[in-house]
Amino acid sequence: MSSIPTLRMTIGDFLLRRLGEAGIRHLFGVPGDYNLPLLQQLYDAGPLEWIGTTGELNASYAADGYARLNGLGALLVTNGVGALSAINGIGGSYSEHVPVICICGSIPLRSIDRGLGMHHTMADGTFDHFLDAYAPVTVARTRLTPRNAATEIDRLILTAWREKLPVYMELPSDIAYLDIEVPTAPLVLSEPPSDPERLRSCITAVAGRLAAATSPAILIDADADRFGVAPELMELADKLRAPVAVVNAAKAVIDETFPHYLGIYGGEASAPGVREAIEGSDCLLSIGYRPIEVTTGDFTAVLPAGTIQARGHSVDVGNDNYQAVTLKEVLRGVIDAVPSVASRAPRDAAPAMEGKQAYGSAKLSQAAYWQAIQSYLRPGDVLYVDNGTSFVLLGLKLPADCTFIGSINWGSIGYSVGALLGALTAAPHRRHLLFLGDGSFQVTAQELSTILRHDHKPVIFLINNGGYTIERGYLGKTESYNDVANWAYAALPKVLCPDTSARSFVVKTCGDLQDALRAPNDTMIFVESIMDSGDALAPVIVSSNKGAELDYGPRGPHRRDDVQLQPAAVD
Repeated sequence: MSSIPTLRMTIGDFLLRRLGEAGIRHLFGVPGDYNLPLLQQLYDAGPLEWIGTTGELNASYAADGYARLNGLGALLVTNGVGALSAINGIGGSYSEHVPVICICGSIPLRSIDRGLGMHHTMADGTFDHFLDAYAPVTVARTRLTPRNAATEIDRLILTAWREKLPVYMELPSDIAYLDIEVPTAPLVLSEPPSDPERLRSCITAVAGRLAAATSPAILIDADADRFGVAPELMELADKLRAPVAVVNAAKAVIDETFPHYLGIYGGEASAPGVREAIEGSDCLLSIGYRPIEVTTGDFTAVLPAGTIQARGHSVDVGNDNYQAVTLKEVLRGVIDAVPSVASRAPRDAAPAMEGKQAYGSAKLSQAAYWQAIQSYLRPGDVLYVDNGTSFVLLGLKLPADCTFIGSINWGSIGYSVGALLGALTAAPHRRHLLFLGDGSFQVTAQELSTILRHDHKPVIFLINNGGYTIERGYLGKTESYNDVANWAYAALPKVLCPDTSARSFVVKTCGDLQDALRAPNDTMIFVESIMDSGDALAPVIVSSNKGAELDYGPRGPHRRDDVQLQPAAVD
């Protein structure tokens, strides 16, 4: 007989209680008949605030953006149509290692038991299709029942938090109001303790390698942020006087004003000093490194032999693999174990974007635009990038305490608009700057209405250049398939919220842009910048050209004359 104190609660109330205990204060989503019982419970007594979105895809993006600043995020969808609409965003959370809890109000349990056909299903008598669909993009899945709800709710929430990956749970619509016995104790988000011997041995091995090195270095991927170890990594780098670089998916995870921060490492795409420090290190400590073409300069990254590979719950040191350890405990032990280094030859950091800022009536160009943006940034900003020429943001030098949010590995266009809603909800006290192009914006533009509805005050920088400029660097420089319809973007805040106080600007010259940047940010600012469809900075075009070579091979259509943007076109 269990001695754990219990009480009786409805399944829905217990789920909402556990989400609140896990630090989730808001729930994103779209109402549907199967999830209305839980939604009503939230409105009756739940500890969460409902943020209704214009669609489930945007709800999944919002939950992802929320989780990046809050540690966990959640969304509520309905069976089938809602679940599949959200699955792209959940796939992005899986790719980017973001812990999101996707709750699906599903068909009644009695219908499953009796094999009754219901709407929002395939009408084939099979009820596990959507659980199966979520298998590749989640770390855990379940269908709640009165028998398993008390344990499964806790299991999925803890799994999402510990693994930094999304989970999916179906809540049948006829069980949310059923009473079950649940623990009285609150849910505690904690890592299971490391195996003492494995932890000691791992710390000894890592610290020994670092202490013996003459040119140690640290390379960081996004998991340093997900597992909350950036402070430990900077403390270790400072103690060793070791340089630190990040892959582009980890932009701003390390404070870019930190004295030992070098910049972004991506093989041949790196600044020379960054590449030399990483590839020439005699003891490289990598954190959560997951190489793909986007983060390795098209597979030109070459990490030194014997690189220490540290992950959230395991570490490779040479031929030895250490399981049952947690990253934070390992790093804390290594910091304590390594001796301080008084001095070491300094490394040159990657240079910030160069060039003179343009003013007045000069036609706005990408080069002038990003120079002005560099001067506009300030400490504590949250910056969002979407796929396109806005990737130039990766090359800017960020002030202290900034956060960078993007879908670098997954690369889903339109992600940033939904993510903006989520992160604004998590941290409304910070300044939020969204950078995207017209093509990305058109995918999820409707969520601007929700941002306005909640009176958020982001600054939105939209480049109107007539379509997918980054794709023109791959293929179809002048083809219509890379065009998008021309909207009156700056007019949209008034269209979506007629009584808004948002300030909108249509920018065509450098002087226009400076006027927009001087506007007070006491309301939303929407800046639509008109630029040529072929205008992009050389790094963006070179990256697209190389991407085409990887994607299409030696017989691809990109080998024809004059079908790609080329760097010379914007020199």
